[in-house]
Formats: sequence, C-alpha cells, structure tokens
Amino acid sequence: MYSYIKGTVEEINLDYVVIDNNNIGYKINVSSNTIKDLHLGSMAKIYTKLIVREDDMSLCGFATKEEMKMFELLTSVSKIGPKVGLSILSFASPGQLGAYILSEDVSKLSKAPGVGKKTAERIVLELKDKVDKNNVEFEPTLLSSEPIAVSKDEAVDALVALGYSSSEAKEAVDNCKKDGLNTEDIIKKSLTYIMSKSLR
Repeated sequence: MYSYIKGTVEEINLDYVVIDNNNIGYKINVSSNTIKDLHLGSMAKIYTKLIVREDDMSLCGFATKEEMKMFELLTSVSKIGPKVGLSILSFASPGQLGAYILSEDVSKLSKAPGVGKKTAERIVLELKDKVDKNNVEFEPTLLSSEPIAVSKDEAVDALVALGYSSSEAKEAVDNCKKDGLNTEDIIKKSLTYIMSKSLR
C-alpha cells in the first residue's frame, strides 16, 4: 500500500517514530538502527511495510531497502512476527545478519532479543539459500584484526560462506596469505584473486 513515506520527523521514541506528511502523522515502528540516523525536525524518507492483522493495522519502517528485505526474510520464518523481526534488526545490521546466517552462526543469532537457539537454527535453515551473498559484512570481531596468528581456516570458511567452493577458497587463500596480513585483508585479496581468475 505504501512504498515509502517522506516527511518531517515529529517524534522519536524507543521503537517507533512519527513522520508528518501533509499534516498527517504516521506512526511507524522501526529498529534502533533506523532510529539512529533520524533527527527531530529533519526530513526523512522511510521505506514502509503495512502489517495487517485481524485486530490491528500498523506500519513498519526501514532506513534502507536492504533492511526492509531482511525484515521480509526474517518474518517469513515461522514464529517470527514483526516485533521480533525489528528486534533482530536492532541487534545487527542486515549485512551482519546475512553473514551470521551464511556462516550458520547460531550462537550469535541466538543473542538477538526474542531469539533462542531453536529459532536461530530455524533462521539459518530457512534463510541460508535466500540471503544475498553480495550484501553481507563480516564483523571485525569475526575477522581478526591482529596481524599475527592469522587463521587460514577462518579465511577459507568465510569464503565458503560467501558461496565459493572449498577448493576455490583454499586455492585463493594459499595464493594470498602473507605475513603481516590480517584475516580480513586475506579475504579481500582472495576475493580479488578469484574474480581476476574468472576473467581469464
């Protein structure tokens, strides 16, 4: 019904904002990641999704289309409603969530509000093949920033999580792993190596 709502930010609350558009105030439920970029009195464009239930109609809003897409994926999982979906998006960005799902990091996902181990396992099971592999971001804490004691296996696992075969990942890491590089740097160089090889 609504693709987005653009207007002045009139209220900012813990889990919702009010946007004034042509003297109509729209109450929009949002994640904390969306709230952090909003300021009272400023203009904002919020992508929206209308949630219709038997006893209620509400709007959920998102700062980006990527966040809205992740919300739609999360709420497609059984027993995850709009409220829990927004709580998960408050816990991590869409890119981080994509990385957790692709790497089957149940431990990290289960720390999100309203998500236990069983729900986290269900998220991984139902969404692993649906996550956009080009829109994931591995946290610095997952990709060691230490230049010493780099884990080759960690770099290989990250590449496999991005959709590359184990043999492709191992070959790329073997060719790119050098002393002084941290895991994140190795992964970036390995991705460049794989892409350049595919163009030969």
